[in-house]
Formats: sequence, structure tokens, C-alpha cells
Amino acid sequence: MSAGADAPRAAADWGWAPLLLGIAGAAALWAAPGPLGRAVGLALVWLGLWGANARLANLAVTAEWERLRRFAVAAIFGLTLLTVWEMAVTVFAVPQVILPAPSAIGARFVAALPMILGDLWQTLVKGALSGWLIGAAAAVLTAIAIDRSPFLQRGLLPIGNFVAALPIVGIAPILVMWFGFDWQSKAAVVVVMVFFPILVNMVAGLAATDALQRDQMATWSAGYWQSLLKLRLPAAMPLLFNGLKITTTLALIGAIVAEFFGSPTRGMGFRISTAVGQMDLALVWAEILMAAIAGSLFYGIVALIERRATFWHPSQRG
Repeated sequence: MSAGADAPRAAADWGWAPLLLGIAGAAALWAAPGPLGRAVGLALVWLGLWGANARLANLAVTAEWERLRRFAVAAIFGLTLLTVWEMAVTVFAVPQVILPAPSAIGARFVAALPMILGDLWQTLVKGALSGWLIGAAAAVLTAIAIDRSPFLQRGLLPIGNFVAALPIVGIAPILVMWFGFDWQSKAAVVVVMVFFPILVNMVAGLAATDALQRDQMATWSAGYWQSLLKLRLPAAMPLLFNGLKITTTLALIGAIVAEFFGSPTRGMGFRISTAVGQMDLALVWAEILMAAIAGSLFYGIVALIERRATFWHPSQRG
């Protein structure tokens, strides 16, 4: 049977119960005068949307429709949360200074988009990305040095662990005073945050080869650097990319936190702190939304590079 014939029949199998629950909940929201009726209405809307999404998640579809089904499940789940959020804020009259509605956040996001994009450039490109690249390069070179020298392995790894345990809110103002209020201090904070996770993964990756593989390189009279380039670095790529993906979000968070302690008149952290002081919570949420989008794209780009660079690894095979 074709995929086109399977999808309509699957849609017919969902049943009417989720839709009826959603309609009953919406009616209760607008008809019931008291808080109890509004709470019951919200619960019915949630149950209706949740039931529809559960039916869709458990639906048996062909391979051609699987990717669409996965996207639809995630999209409906997100819309469910936004719908309940919008209804709860509207029906219960939550003040904007406590929790703005998603519609208000979206309108503020669109209205302030040029300013938000300028803040994104300052925070992500100048601060987070530059610090992430510097920290990753330093971690890879340090891992190679540690692999080459047992003395450094015993000395640097405990120090790196100690530095990684330092609270970011404690070292950020110090680095801002050292490197100034521009992007250099934000990059320095990011370097401190991303260095140790990448270092640990890279050291483990360099040790991932077994004795048989190393003995094979020795029988070919390969020196240390030839063995490193031909065998050990490729074997370390999966673990290295694990560290790189983990630190994509850490880099953005570190740059934003560092901007709280001093920044030029732009940047996501600067904008969030000033908007909180002005009680403009819709702008705060708009900046958070842009940070989430940028962080997800950053992670996705690194994951895409990983698929291209480690296509030979079993984890990347279809």
C-alpha cells in the first residue's frame, strides 16, 4: 500500500475524543465565570491536545511519513505549551511584569528585531563564537601535549578540573576588569567555560585506540606524529565533537552572563539586564527566544559538521 493511502487512513483512526475535549475545554474557559471553571477548561484543552499528540506519536506510519510524523509531534507539543500559556495568562489576567503572553512576546520580538539582531551579533559572533574557537583550539593542543607528556597529564588535568569548578559569576567580573568591557572579556569567559569539557573529551579520544591498532602502526615504522595524524586523531573525532557540541550552549550562556558585569550598549546580556530594570519583560523574553534559536542553530551546525567529518563512525550510519 502506498504512503499516500496510509496517511489519510491513519488520520481517520485518531478518533474524535481529543477534538471534543479541546472544544469542551475552550467552551468552559469562556463560559465559566469562576477560577474553578477556568482551571477545568484549561485542563480539558490540555488533555485534548495531549491526546491528539499521543495518538500521533503512537501511530504506525511508513518510512516516507516518519520524518513528517516526528516533526508534527514536536510542533504540536510546542503549540500545546504555547496555547495553554496564552490561555492561562489571558484568562487569569496575569500582569505583563510577571509573565507576558506568547502573543505579546512575539509582537515585541518582531518590533525589536533589528535591535535583537545587533545584540546577537555582539554576543554570539564577537563573544561566544570567538571564545569557543579559541578555547577549542587551546584544548586540542593541550590534549596533544598531555598525551605526549605523562608529567603534564598528572599536572594539568587536576588544575583544569579545579578551574572548571570555579563559579562563572565569580570569575566573570574579574575577567571583565582584566580585558575591558568589550567582546574580549566575554571571549575570555567563554574560553574558561569551554576549555575543560573539550580537553577531557579530547584526552579520552586520543586514548580510544586499542593496542592492536597501535602495534599495527608500529610495524609500519610510523612515528608518534604519523600515528597521531593517521590513527589517533581520526579515532578521537567522535569524542571531540561530543565536547564541541556540549560547549556550544555553554559558550552562549557564558557570553550572556559576562555581559551582566559590564558591556557596551549592546549585547543580549546587557539588553536583558536593562529591560528587567525597565520592567519590559516582553523584551526580556524576546531576547531569551533569540538566544534559544541561536543556540539551537549553533548546535545544529556543529552536529552537521560532525556528520560530515565522522561519516565512517557507526553512530553516523543510517
